[in-house]
Amino acid sequence: MISLTRWPKVEDLRAKLNGRAKAEPKFRFYSLYDKVFRTDILEAAHAQCKSNKGAPGVDGLSFENIESYGVERFLRELADELKELKYRPQPVRRVMIPKENQPGKFRPLGIPTIKDRIVQQAVKLLLEPIFEADFTDNAYGYRPERSAQEAVRDVDQGLRSGMTEIVDADLSKYFDTIPHNELMQEVERRVADHKVLWLIRAWLKVPVHETNAHGKTVVTGGKKTKAGTPQGGVISPLLANIYFRRFLKAWDDLGYERKFRSRIVNYADDFVILTKQRAKAALRATEPLLDQMGLLLNKTKTRTVNAWDSSFDFLGYTFGKRYQFGTGKAFLVLSPSKKSVNKYREKIRQETANNHEWKKAEDVAQKLNRITRGFWNYFCQGASCNERYALDGYVWTRMKDWAFCKHMKLNGTPRYRKIRAATALLVYGRDIPQRQG
Repeated sequence: MISLTRWPKVEDLRAKLNGRAKAEPKFRFYSLYDKVFRTDILEAAHAQCKSNKGAPGVDGLSFENIESYGVERFLRELADELKELKYRPQPVRRVMIPKENQPGKFRPLGIPTIKDRIVQQAVKLLLEPIFEADFTDNAYGYRPERSAQEAVRDVDQGLRSGMTEIVDADLSKYFDTIPHNELMQEVERRVADHKVLWLIRAWLKVPVHETNAHGKTVVTGGKKTKAGTPQGGVISPLLANIYFRRFLKAWDDLGYERKFRSRIVNYADDFVILTKQRAKAALRATEPLLDQMGLLLNKTKTRTVNAWDSSFDFLGYTFGKRYQFGTGKAFLVLSPSKKSVNKYREKIRQETANNHEWKKAEDVAQKLNRITRGFWNYFCQGASCNERYALDGYVWTRMKDWAFCKHMKLNGTPRYRKIRAATALLVYGRDIPQRQG
């Protein structure tokens, strides 16, 4: 999320909402809608949506079009629509995104119009601090000042404390199966403003436009839809967190954390349950809770494992056993998963392919360095020196081969100098600080 320092009154309002929510856990906020169309909130919402970039929705309107039209004018007209209760969400444009390393499989992505994204972001600015007061400390996904790395660290610390019996859970199509009525019950637990509630229901019920193989628009969804919040909507991650809190709270209220000596670590629709010795019992307790919520586990992917016997993946990392060199002593570690490593290697391969030989070495190195920094800044914990050196070697080899092909017409020392100059531009994983412990 972008900094809100440019809009101090928005920061102040969010702080007050969060403070009230923390002080009064049962308080329902009843006067929010008039804040949605405040100029500073719409400006902050527009800036956040613009920073996220994203394609146009069904109306074809882009951020460039809005700039040409005039941002101030556009937001003023949008504020008038909201104030006069004339605002109506437009259909969502659905595109299918290929799943990585899964040929023939796709993930649906719903793209609201920019106008709808701005209004959703404005509502999110108001609701987020309210529900932040209620979220549990083991939920990390799509939350301010929380990250996937913290969730990974939580799992690592759980393993170190002896919670090595694991429920490696996989929810089946979570965003598509969230039941609207039950979700709205969770929202209404904190929000009494019927106009804000109307907005959320309207976003959940918008038609979905999808272009088929013949180029025709197929319309699905609409008012009869009873489940699902479109992946790609600005408000969807917050709504998903609000609903999954029901499961996390039930687990705690029913005493399962104490009963199974367990801890759940949750990031969006991914979660693992770490237990001392009762993973199978924890899984049996999980299924009816999710069933009551209208959610399902993917039984082909959900499993129980002992981390000493079998590794498991979570948020791009693999957790499992390794042996200490020299002593042969076994210990549990985390490292980039095979899938993550392959994804990294593929990005490097694409940037050093033969069809990139026309580029300057400085430009290729800049792109490779950006990929390398991004990879190792995320995987800053757990990776061994051997793993870092192996991937560094791959990057060096790809750059060397690229430079060799680019300067094919040169011979001997001139070509060698070009290759050496190109590889000297690289940043390596071994040079990026690693988090210890």
